[in-house]
Amino acid sequence: MKPFIRSLAAMLALLAAGAAVCAADTPAGKPNVIIVLTDDQGYGDLSLTGNPVLKTPNMDRLAREGVQLTNFHVDSYCTPTRSALMTGRYCHRVGGWGTVNGRNMLRDGELTMADVFRHNGYRTGHFGKWHLGTNYPYRPIDRGFDRWLGHGDGGTGCATDFWGNDRVNDRYILNGGWEDQPRPGFECDVFFEAAMRFIRDNKGRPFFTYLALYNPHGPCSIPEAKWAAAYGGRRVPGDFFATIARIDENLGRLRQFLRDEGLADNTLLIFLTDNGTAAGEKVFNAGMRGKKGSPYDGGHRVPCFLCWPGGGLDKPLVVDRLTAHLDLLPTLVDLCGLKLPRPVRFDGASLKPLLANPRAEWADRTLVLGTPHNNVGPNAPTPQFGQNCAVMTDRWRLVNNQELYDMTADPGQKDDVARTHPEVVDQLQAAYRKYWEDVSANDKGWHGRPIIGSVEAPIVELCSEDWQTTQGSCPWNQAAVARGAAAFGCWPVRVDRAGTYRIELRRWPESLSAPITGLARESKTADAFLNGQPVTGLLYGAGGKVLPVAKARLKIGDLVKEAEVSAADTAAVFTCDLQAGPADIEATLLDKAGKALCSAYYVTVRRE
Repeated sequence: MKPFIRSLAAMLALLAAGAAVCAADTPAGKPNVIIVLTDDQGYGDLSLTGNPVLKTPNMDRLAREGVQLTNFHVDSYCTPTRSALMTGRYCHRVGGWGTVNGRNMLRDGELTMADVFRHNGYRTGHFGKWHLGTNYPYRPIDRGFDRWLGHGDGGTGCATDFWGNDRVNDRYILNGGWEDQPRPGFECDVFFEAAMRFIRDNKGRPFFTYLALYNPHGPCSIPEAKWAAAYGGRRVPGDFFATIARIDENLGRLRQFLRDEGLADNTLLIFLTDNGTAAGEKVFNAGMRGKKGSPYDGGHRVPCFLCWPGGGLDKPLVVDRLTAHLDLLPTLVDLCGLKLPRPVRFDGASLKPLLANPRAEWADRTLVLGTPHNNVGPNAPTPQFGQNCAVMTDRWRLVNNQELYDMTADPGQKDDVARTHPEVVDQLQAAYRKYWEDVSANDKGWHGRPIIGSVEAPIVELCSEDWQTTQGSCPWNQAAVARGAAAFGCWPVRVDRAGTYRIELRRWPESLSAPITGLARESKTADAFLNGQPVTGLLYGAGGKVLPVAKARLKIGDLVKEAEVSAADTAAVFTCDLQAGPADIEATLLDKAGKALCSAYYVTVRRE
């Protein structure tokens, strides 16, 4: 009987092994994935990398318990990094190359990371900052996410945010609609808590959680002034560091939650930031030149850590080869065994070989940081050749298509060696020209066009943050709106279905029910602190200005209508017959003499 028992045991073992392999091809057998992305935290804003003031024990622990990518790069500011991260393709190629003026909207048809995970049976949740479009078809729920909790598209206190939000006890947008009541607590805590609730609710199947915080982006308001006390000093950005410390606490809480729920082993946790530091460079910048917005390494080299115990990424490992945000989606496809819904030409590459062995064979590569200047002024041009760019190899950086730096000898980028290495300059300039010709092919005329009149979004609220500015500076935050910024713009849209539309022009968001000719009442309790003082008004600045509005004008193509505005009117209402297709909406507020004061900052569109 013993040989028979041994044979039976062997057969059962083989069957079990086969079942495990099959399980890896089903949703239940795939790893969970969490990406934590912070906003404006640089490479030097961690104790791990040498910051002498800030303590980040949980970020440090995550790095030391997994893989550190120490030569990892993103774009040099917000939206471009997010568009490239979500697609694995250059921001210039996919359309999200600016933060306002419609340049932040991800091109229609681009496949996102969430699309890929959803296609493979994952539940997908986005918690925090999106900044790739406010309206259909650019919202997270239009781009592959099942659940979305956020603030304004560009940030807390921006014009698309709920009026008066200041990061503490705020109102949040849930799957496209503002919640009726505020959620108590600091926004960082709220997003971590919501993400953990989503994970708990979906732990029976694989999940993808994108936790993209609005912190520590300024203004760095916090619930208690004492949080910043540990970072006192004139040169130390106390609120900024205090916010990072709070993120660190929440990261530790998230990891403990995963252990408590039995999910830590089969969850791939990735931490990174969206650009170089916005405020910490005066304290510590890891020897780098530049900060947020810069083409030098201080603007785009950031921390990136990966930890996945069940996948073998749970031992200290340092990868110093050139890597980037573009690589994460192809890497996840490879690591998680995902199938693409359709073929995609990624600009990034799978890092799987390097994650297994940092000295693995890895072809020399050239990457381009092609983040255009963030133009908030009128008639913003398309990206310009040679502007705010860096061509990168493991050894070299060609900055703005002119300056050359040898990173092995000069990591601080102090000595331009272009004259002594003309052959390297020629080689990298040729690589840049090839990149430019490729990614700029569809630039002409590109800007996002929200769709009005659709079943998916029957009511569309347009905002000055997303208009194309034609005069003045884009009023992208609530303080600029309150001050009555003398700025003008139009909204490029697409009319989904021909028909009759009701279009309402406003000075203030509809939720305030404030008169066009008056001021909005500040009703939120002062519950946040900034620079040690209570936030008593809007996050980006207090004060307001009454505008002497007497008329409103609506222009859509050849259609022009005007309406009188009384002291009690909260909106100027127009009814128009529109044809399907592209259209540009211009909405102007005028005084009694017919002088244009500004464009309406908010416009609501409904199909009758």
